[in-house]
Amino acid sequence: MPEQRRTGTSTPSKGARARGTSADAGRGTVTQVGPEEAARTACDWLQSFINHRIEGVCAVRRTEQGWCVGVDVLEVPRIPDTTSLLATYEVELDESGRPAEYRRVCRYRRGAAND
Repeated sequence: MPEQRRTGTSTPSKGARARGTSADAGRGTVTQVGPEEAARTACDWLQSFINHRIEGVCAVRRTEQGWCVGVDVLEVPRIPDTTSLLATYEVELDESGRPAEYRRVCRYRRGAAND
């Protein structure tokens, strides 16, 4: 009976892909980052640059270069809280999840309606 040979091209399991691991990690390929990890990384990295409280993540989207994460930040706390000034920052991450840049894209009053 002829011996069956397995080729070295195994694919990662569905669970391994979901966790951001890769069966090809030892061969120099880039591991994929999921939206949760991208959001967490963006918030942690942004917090190291700005001196304001992060309110939360308002958007996470996949781009050709990696991820773009929108983060809402409390810039000027006021009383009453509905008059506080907030800002949305966009944090760009590359395809392996490393932060590349950030920028403030808008500033608004908490109680203001969206245009």
